[in-house]
Amino acid sequence: MADTQPPEFLATAIEAVIKAGAMQLAGADHLHVEKKGTIDLVTQIDKDVERMFRALIAERFPDHSILAEEFSVDGEREARHCWVFDPVDGTTNYAHGLPIYCSAASLEIDRQPVVAAIYDPTRRELFTAERGQGAWLNGAPLRVSQADSLIDSLLVTGFPYTVHKNPDALLELFGDFLKRARAVRRLGSAQLDLAYVAAGRFDGFWELHLQPWDMSAGALMVQEAGGTTTDATGSAFSTRQGAIIASNGRIHEQMADVVRSRNRTK
Repeated sequence: MADTQPPEFLATAIEAVIKAGAMQLAGADHLHVEKKGTIDLVTQIDKDVERMFRALIAERFPDHSILAEEFSVDGEREARHCWVFDPVDGTTNYAHGLPIYCSAASLEIDRQPVVAAIYDPTRRELFTAERGQGAWLNGAPLRVSQADSLIDSLLVTGFPYTVHKNPDALLELFGDFLKRARAVRRLGSAQLDLAYVAAGRFDGFWELHLQPWDMSAGALMVQEAGGTTTDATGSAFSTRQGAIIASNGRIHEQMADVVRSRNRTK
């Protein structure tokens, strides 16, 4: 998997997220917002961006499958080459006019991300990665931070849209990290959280209830920037497991220990 992929794979991911960013900016002043759940929002831009992406992939790679937030169906066939796409990661922020959101695309081969692109249109920041080749921000190489203890670390996390159903467990774990870290943030975009870990802006990230489109691209960014990704217990990472710890590697076991300790007290 370390072999260089055909250049059109990464080029397509980049083209898609930059187009998505232009659509997000253009639509920000006249949003049509609907509810998918009690606090789970979707805008017309989410849907329009995903339609754009699906048309692009269907034209260029008709034998590839797509796993994306708005129109994927449970049990849908996944080809060996599967594009994983989030049209707007940070929809709640976007719907409220908070400029912390992005679009994220990755291509997975046999469920392993091999190329990825994340674009934040409000900051004009394009994060890219290719397995075995590195990660970049606007063309400059990315490296994770050097923090080696939680007390010296800036961490970030997120809460699921189902947080109201069982807030106590999430808040208890949040408190555990808050007691041990320099500070903990909550930005509202898992893909940007991961890109920021790759860029050394955060030292670590954890979240327990995610979909593949929330983390596939960002996880590759962290790996290619020299960081570590695992599931919530510290075991091997998969984009289909629904949970992730991502870090600079130096604090990874400390983060996993916090999650495991909380699980043992249940």
